[in-house]
Amino acid sequence: MELVSFLGRALFVSVFLLSAWQEFNDFGNDGGRAAKSLRPKFNAFVSHVTTHTGQQLPPVDMKLLVAAAIALKGIGGLLFVFGSSLGAYLLLLHQAVATPILYDFYNYDVERKEFSQLFSKFTQSLALVGALLFFIGMKNSRRHRRQLRKKTPKAKAN
Repeated sequence: MELVSFLGRALFVSVFLLSAWQEFNDFGNDGGRAAKSLRPKFNAFVSHVTTHTGQQLPPVDMKLLVAAAIALKGIGGLLFVFGSSLGAYLLLLHQAVATPILYDFYNYDVERKEFSQLFSKFTQSLALVGALLFFIGMKNSRRHRRQLRKKTPKAKAN
């Protein structure tokens, strides 16, 4: 059963690792295509946040943001494959930051083609978040059950 669990984690995390590898290979001096395509989406996100909250977000270097995303996906993915909760938390952090920025369906009219494409990817990303939360929950419930078993006093033989 442990082998099946490992294979499941490896298949799940392949989405993150392959993406990190592709972005790493394309990174270059300017952050690559990821940084170029992220800039307008990030600007729209900042504008959206500023409009709705009145708070101004600090300026962010896209190259640094892409490097952080590569690190989160790469390190988180490798840790997750071996069953680490820390890896799941790193991937969860990546998803929490990247999802609303990359899949900005809220900036498009429902009738436009982009809306349905972005909304579909947004919901797929939410499914990944759900799977990560499920993994974290399962890890915590197993740890809790083990602690309860250790604390249960054994009956003394007279």
